[in-house]
Amino acid sequence: MDSRCDVYTLLTAKDYTAPAVFEPANLLREARRQRNLPDVAVPAVGLLDPDGDIVRYLAASGRGRPHPGWACYHTQMWTVDLDGIEVGVVGMAVGAPFAVLVAEQLAASGAGLILSITSAGQISAVEDLPCFLLIEKALRDEGTSVHYQPPGRWSRLDTTLQQRLAGAFDQLPEPVRSGASWTTDAPYRETASAIEAAQRNDIVCVEMEAAGLYAYAAARNHPVVCFAHITNTMATAGADFEKGADNGAHDALAVARTAAAALR
Repeated sequence: MDSRCDVYTLLTAKDYTAPAVFEPANLLREARRQRNLPDVAVPAVGLLDPDGDIVRYLAASGRGRPHPGWACYHTQMWTVDLDGIEVGVVGMAVGAPFAVLVAEQLAASGAGLILSITSAGQISAVEDLPCFLLIEKALRDEGTSVHYQPPGRWSRLDTTLQQRLAGAFDQLPEPVRSGASWTTDAPYRETASAIEAAQRNDIVCVEMEAAGLYAYAAARNHPVVCFAHITNTMATAGADFEKGADNGAHDALAVARTAAAALR
């Protein structure tokens, strides 16, 4: 019997320098053809909104507009002007596989900077929930990152981007801290022992996208910045998941606008 049959496929050797056969531009081209969409570039700043609270706010308030040429099969894009910076917001891209799929399509469609703002559960004690975390590094407890970068413990925010964001958020009403997150693709397997291990590594919160997005960013040399909106203690204490007015949309857009202004 071939012993290779027992090897976990995710950890087998991958050719990280080889181009993909199925490129995002291929899918976008076919989506435009099938749906008769115009070939219109997306805004230079793309914002991933895994919870969908921002896009729901933009739709309900009339502040956002659907993008006419966004050719993703799975999502809609809403555009919003944030004090002169146009941002294209894509909701419901939950988890690293889906978030990276959309990030690839955003970059292929013209987005020069990709931001992600996801809700997260508290791991280490922080003051004044809710607050935002600028994710400087993410524990790779998911599978997507291994398709972009060789196996390793962390995915990291690009050092130059991190330096350019230093002090940018000091004047925002809701605090923006910096630190490490734990990216999981199995949120209902956050066991006590796993949480304790994360605490020993000074991890602030747990979320589902950052490790994959940062691995993609490093492999593709494309700017990506991930934030976590820490809102809860995984519903272990009650009265969790409260983000504020309009489910935190205003505060999240303020973070996105500030990041975009610092990096553009």
